[in-house]
Amino acid sequence: MCIIVAAESMEGNQRKGSVSQSTRKSKETIIASPTIFSSFLPIYFTVIFTESRPLIGDNLIRGPPKMDSREDVKSILPFLPLVLRSSSLSWPSAAATEALEALSKGPKHSYVDSGVVMADALTDIRLSLGFPKSIAASASKGYALFFDKLLPRNDSDQWFQEVLPFLARLLLQLPSLLEKHWQQADCFSNAKGCQIRTGLRLLEQQEAGIVVLNQELIGALLACSFFCLFRTHERTSKQLPTINFDYLFGTLYENYSKMQESKVKCIVHYFGRICTSIPKGSVSFERKVLPLQFGSSAMSYPTADFWRKSDVPLCRVEVHHSGRIEDHSGESLKVDFANAYIGGGAIRRGCIQEEILFMIHPELIVSILFLLAMAENESIKMVGVERFSNYTGYASSFRFSGDYVDVKDFDCFGRRKTRFIAIDALSTPGKRQYMLQFVLREINKAFCGFSNGSIHAKCEILSNWSDYRFALPEDRCREINYKSNHSLMVPAASLNLDTKHEDIEVPDSEAATNPPTLDQEEGVQIVTGNWGCGAFGGDPQLKTMLQWLAASQAVRPSMVYYAFGSRELENLEKVTEWILLHQWTVGDLWNMLEEYSTQRFNEETRLGFFSWLLPSYANDGGMATDSIDTE
Repeated sequence: MCIIVAAESMEGNQRKGSVSQSTRKSKETIIASPTIFSSFLPIYFTVIFTESRPLIGDNLIRGPPKMDSREDVKSILPFLPLVLRSSSLSWPSAAATEALEALSKGPKHSYVDSGVVMADALTDIRLSLGFPKSIAASASKGYALFFDKLLPRNDSDQWFQEVLPFLARLLLQLPSLLEKHWQQADCFSNAKGCQIRTGLRLLEQQEAGIVVLNQELIGALLACSFFCLFRTHERTSKQLPTINFDYLFGTLYENYSKMQESKVKCIVHYFGRICTSIPKGSVSFERKVLPLQFGSSAMSYPTADFWRKSDVPLCRVEVHHSGRIEDHSGESLKVDFANAYIGGGAIRRGCIQEEILFMIHPELIVSILFLLAMAENESIKMVGVERFSNYTGYASSFRFSGDYVDVKDFDCFGRRKTRFIAIDALSTPGKRQYMLQFVLREINKAFCGFSNGSIHAKCEILSNWSDYRFALPEDRCREINYKSNHSLMVPAASLNLDTKHEDIEVPDSEAATNPPTLDQEEGVQIVTGNWGCGAFGGDPQLKTMLQWLAASQAVRPSMVYYAFGSRELENLEKVTEWILLHQWTVGDLWNMLEEYSTQRFNEETRLGFFSWLLPSYANDGGMATDSIDTE
């Protein structure tokens, strides 16, 4: 006998922590009503049994451990501005708490009504926490410049009267928000004994894992960034980039540009939006790893021989010569042309594709807090972020152009169906990009990102999904149709999910045998563009073919390609149509690409791949890549 009840929501619903004697004697299973689950996101739940250790599928699911014994807490706490005392989180000094309380009451109480005074207040809070006084050079002047001169007076007044007090209140709630997060982020186990952890923690290199945060907690963490309250010394020792916003404001003052002003406007606009209405969704951040050595749990790092022998058919290609990846509608996994350090120069002076994504979706910035640099065999997947801003231009011409209302649907885990995959390409590779080892590096990097489902997906089945699914409104889960990827995931049938425990009433349905994971990507296409080209210096034709191969091997239905007006890709549609007409497989195209790359590296040809493959197109525009630096 069990009771399934909703976990505590961010609105303050009380967690059910006891079972009455009469209930203990009852034989009925009580499932929380759908309205309870819709009251908070992300959606998690607690299973309470009369036994001290409940069983689901012949596996133990234990209650949440104490805060000071949690490995995820120990992992991330040194990088947070909080302390753990008697199993509870708190701000480390009364002075910091008092300062935040004063700010939370508005300028009439705190006297913080300008950028100059605000910068001084932030410095005082840092000192009260025992942090070094110094932040990035000119940061204080940058705050003053933006809020006292660049921001219109009405907007500035609203910031100090409404938004800044809201951020202070959010920071005061940070300890409790984190505690609730970890209470709701306990492990679930499947019949194979694998566990899934979703709690905030450092995700280090070669550590496949996922962190799920609700949008309110993300807002509080980004408020820490704005107040420059994250510890810096500890991040340096781990080679983690800065996450405080002092460099963002400092460079605004030192090297003013409209581009940098617009980046700050995106951040300030985000805070203004969540001040009026706190978002209730959730966002997941996942480090995906292709194991370098063969193991039983997942596919190992593919060799050249793997690609040569692949008989997987090539997927469809849809080419757009104008338009932007982030504006593409429909079910898709969009490529973030990433730096190895997630976010790149987003909160410094960078403003190309990845940095722009982070500005118009500021919740992406929180990934910098806990994700170390990507290794050669890794990618980072981010699902559920909300877009808040419109923009025009690119790089130095980037401009904030107003509010954006995100109307994306939510999945069953409370995440918007907005998916980004961060993959970092070789930087200025020159001639070496045609060497086999680097061609392999690029295709496997893309394959790691494009693979349908987690590389470690067999550890991501929620054993008690069948109970949970029937507690949700039907329309929330109607779109779920879980299907395993034959090359990367253990088939659902082999997981032996014994959800029909004698004490649990489980309706006989497809959901019981096909439970969804946090990766719900049936029929999701890849949306990409000139990855690793432009400022990174890669060969557009080579990179396009490698991404096509990776998407096809990952069994994606199609690849949507935004060419951004690239002359080298003018004939991309003709080439892909010819290849598909001849029904080439992944292996067929790889073998041609490998032969071409060898010739190109040995300087036996200077033709672009399209002209080399189809000489009849050699005189068409955009077929050669002689301009690629091969030094």
